Amino acid sequence: MSATLVPSVATLPRIIQGGMGIGVSNWRLANAVSSLGHLGVVSGTVIDTVMVRRLQDGDPGGHVRRALAHFPVPAIADEMLHRFFIAEGRAPDAPYRLLPMYRQVVSRARQRVTVAAAFVETWLAREGHDGDVGMNLLTKVQLPNLPTLYGAMLAGVATIIMGAGIPREIPGALDALSEHRPASLRFDVEGMPRDVIESITFDPMDFWHEHAPPMTVLRRPSFYPVVSAVSLAATLARKSNGRVDGFVVESPTAGGHNAPPRGDMQLDASGQPIYGERDVVDFARMRDLGLPFWIAGGSGTPRGFAQALEQGAQGVQVGTLFAFCEESGLEPTLRTSVVEAVCAGRAHVFTDPLASPTGYPFKVIHGVADLADSRERVCDLGYLRVAVRGDDGRTVYRCPAEPVDAYVAKGGDAADCEGRRCLCNGLLADVGLGQVRTEGDEPPLVTSGDDLASVATLAAEGSYHAADVIAWLEGGVQATR
Repeated sequence: MSATLVPSVATLPRIIQGGMGIGVSNWRLANAVSSLGHLGVVSGTVIDTVMVRRLQDGDPGGHVRRALAHFPVPAIADEMLHRFFIAEGRAPDAPYRLLPMYRQVVSRARQRVTVAAAFVETWLAREGHDGDVGMNLLTKVQLPNLPTLYGAMLAGVATIIMGAGIPREIPGALDALSEHRPASLRFDVEGMPRDVIESITFDPMDFWHEHAPPMTVLRRPSFYPVVSAVSLAATLARKSNGRVDGFVVESPTAGGHNAPPRGDMQLDASGQPIYGERDVVDFARMRDLGLPFWIAGGSGTPRGFAQALEQGAQGVQVGTLFAFCEESGLEPTLRTSVVEAVCAGRAHVFTDPLASPTGYPFKVIHGVADLADSRERVCDLGYLRVAVRGDDGRTVYRCPAEPVDAYVAKGGDAADCEGRRCLCNGLLADVGLGQVRTEGDEPPLVTSGDDLASVATLAAEGSYHAADVIAWLEGGVQATR
């Protein structure tokens, strides 16, 4: 087992910066927040594609190359540059080169890209300060998670935060990876007989291959699953295959994916899910679990921060305010457009029950000019594909946001495709890494928490920075005490 101790309450952060989108919570934002004594968090979702697209754009500022120079296997760092780096950057009308889509078993070379990318993002977030850095991942994006975790751990990640699922096996995986041992996760395959269990395995020794692996044990990061109910938190604390160190307790007002309402899905007059009394978390019972927790969703105000502390939380996780600050990864022109629309009262957040291929409600900003609501259906990244066992015993991978004919040919119901959006491509476009297509550049798909009013408050006099978010939250809490 890892020798890492559970951190004392005194060392735990009061503010956790949310792990938003694909590259919105980038290394710059995490670095800024961690430098100020809180927990900066990088998004690990689709980080392999993020890294190779930055390299194909010429690596502006040389940041990816600077991090790769510290990668523990120089030959693999050289391989990344040889395969993906374009010194002058790709031509503006040239599409990005794609990585092979993840499957249950992929090549050693494909895994190396993911490990290197997670290392790069974490290393850059940790550069130049002594603060801790975390990484956020989605449980439902199963296939890349193990190599992503290992790459982040090679760079010294301090905390792993995971939502959109029930990550009971992640603590044990962290234990194994910290000792460079193979780690496995149960692999969800629709239509598989109940007595047949499939798994995803990552062996660090395959990564090192011909190179000498390190003899030292890696830091075993703290693990904070994202929950929306005390019952799930209790289950994870009691039945996970390793140590759970705390929880992020998320309300339906948080951005990105939300847990579905308990009970039958009902929609209001605007078509949004209705959340009720059963969806309210009992924080007294959360305290009884004896583990620290942070409240997310609706807490990104001075009063919300103070209330979270009064309810026994260690602090808050804040996403929306950080998402629109200057250090976030949002493409600058897009960020300005959204903030201007927010300040003018034109933008609003819609909790879309259909947009995400995962089936989870997903928040989308409406009312911003030039944000396309439709695109030609293309599935060329595949991170949200689901594995399905066909009648012939073969496993196919499908996504309800892919072309409808392709989805139906794989045994899917065309009705499942209604209203679905390609999050993989849309969220990459948010950070300036959208694919170039014959019909035009990939349109962005911006997500946000419900609290746009706080963005308007901070942006009232122009752009703002991560330090402004923290000062506003902390100053307000001090004023209420």
